[in-house]
Amino acid sequence: MIKLTKLNGEKFVLNCEQIVSIECIPESKILLHNLSFYIVRETPDEIIEKSIKYLSAIHSMNITPKVRNVNL
Repeated sequence: MIKLTKLNGEKFVLNCEQIVSIECIPESKILLHNLSFYIVRETPDEIIEKSIKYLSAIHSMNITPKVRNVNL
């Protein structure tokens, strides 16, 4: 999840894994998989940087599921 700012100054958090594309119009228009969109103050480069940082943190956790022994 990444923190972004709407044009009215309202902060919100977005699941960056849902982003399909980012347009610069000159604000940033973020198009999501469900075809909804947000217009935000951050530049496309800032959004990409935040997304990479978030995804890197998630993947670096290297979480493995615990397996329980089940007697059948």
